[in-house]
Amino acid sequence: MRRISVTWILILLLLVMNSACSRNETKPKEQDLNALKSKSETRLGTPAKKVILIVADSLMSRSVEKGAADNKLPAFQFLMKHGRYYNDVVSSFPTMSVTIDSTLLTGEYPDGHHVPGLTWYSAQERKVVNYGTGPTEILRQGMNQVLANALIHLNSSHLNPNTPTIYEQLAKRGRTTGSINGLIYRGNADHTLSIPKWLDWPSSLPAEIKVKGPDFMAFGALSNPMTDRLQLPVGPTQKLGFNDDYAVKVLNELIRSDSLPDFMYVYLPDLDQKLHRNGPDEFEGVVKTDRQLQSILQAFGSPEEALKKAVIIIVGDSGVSQILPSRDNPVVDLPKLLQNYEVLRTGETVTEQTDIVLAVNETMSYVYKLHTEDRFEAIADVLKTEPRLDLIAWKEGEWVKVVQAGTSKELKFSAAGPIKDRYRQSWTVEGDHQVLDLRVDTAAHRVDYDRYPDGLRRLWGALHSHKSDYLVVTVKPGYEMTDLSSPNHKGGGGHGSLERTESLVPLLIAGTDRQPAYLRLKDLQPYLIRLLSER
Repeated sequence: MRRISVTWILILLLLVMNSACSRNETKPKEQDLNALKSKSETRLGTPAKKVILIVADSLMSRSVEKGAADNKLPAFQFLMKHGRYYNDVVSSFPTMSVTIDSTLLTGEYPDGHHVPGLTWYSAQERKVVNYGTGPTEILRQGMNQVLANALIHLNSSHLNPNTPTIYEQLAKRGRTTGSINGLIYRGNADHTLSIPKWLDWPSSLPAEIKVKGPDFMAFGALSNPMTDRLQLPVGPTQKLGFNDDYAVKVLNELIRSDSLPDFMYVYLPDLDQKLHRNGPDEFEGVVKTDRQLQSILQAFGSPEEALKKAVIIIVGDSGVSQILPSRDNPVVDLPKLLQNYEVLRTGETVTEQTDIVLAVNETMSYVYKLHTEDRFEAIADVLKTEPRLDLIAWKEGEWVKVVQAGTSKELKFSAAGPIKDRYRQSWTVEGDHQVLDLRVDTAAHRVDYDRYPDGLRRLWGALHSHKSDYLVVTVKPGYEMTDLSSPNHKGGGGHGSLERTESLVPLLIAGTDRQPAYLRLKDLQPYLIRLLSER
């Protein structure tokens, strides 16, 4: 998935600063690590197994399976041999960092957690919300605004306050929790994010930001409870600690010092960047991930000992599609396609003349209808003339209408009715089933998915994720979309869409025989809570 580019912001700022960053800084002391000694012990006094959830950004099944078959991934091979491996777990939609993480940690799709994408438009604030999609957009949107969105508003207000996170739910059950570099971290414990002093000049953020998180929270250089224990890679050239080495070193220290909380979330971001650059065949990054997993298993003393003491879960968050090279014209220029409308330019302010606002999330985009009198159908008619686009969808009363670009095929569905899918969700579907590649058995009252896994529910979730009038647009495999300044990945990898390649991820569970109810990321949160509650 596309990661939040908080580190892009910080590195860009560093480039325009001189010696300001050399000033001494004092960071507020985080809570004593001794407080992390587990509260959850069995009545016999035997420590219960810890649960470690490791999210490897953009980890793909094809790489894991090929590497295991070639005996190049010993840690994965060990865990696959001694656990359960799945290669078809359905991600959230759009397949972008904050949306996926919000789903993973709340057990809800965007209609429940209210974080629509890495970038989206807030009708209430009349502003585009961007959590850091790339350096050019950060500069256009304003560094202070992007920093505030990523560091403050995402967890404090954008994430639905009425939808509890796993950290909040486990706290009610008396379980301790932790997060290492998790983008979504809202919990019940008090923490402080310390903003480097060299950000004083270009930003108006306070030096210290009070946040609510899990019992243990490591968030790069901004919240580093290990300052006195470890030498961690937290410099500007090391992405301020938002890297795999930082996450693994912190986790390993907690393991060796017997300080693991009952539940620990660990985010490994580095693989995603390699896949964006090199495409889905990238394997070197997977080998590095395997070495990191080996070090985690050895931190327990041995891999066998690790599975005696912990349930270890490794999961990807989204797949990656191969983007065609430049010569094949892989980027759909949405402002050009919608040139007959007044489209908001990145960084500008919405006015009464603004017809359209775009929020591009690589291979998917939100298209917001503001002051144009044209109906959604008219905008869709313009968009569907572009053969590189795939799906165009919008709400129509209690229905969702979907148009297949390049054809006259249409479909509409509503979230109730006589047919059910494999997840026991009920639907009414009318029109051409080929639009969403649905297999409908009317006699058996069944619907199943192929090209777009859990397509009805995920599309419904995105279209009900926030209050505004908008269309959802996706591209065909091999292509991606752009606004005036959104990043592109010609010849590399991209994601965001509803497509199977970008939607299915691997899942490895070792240390327990219990399985999730369904193979979707949204079903991992209740599964984890059950694991930690049945003590």
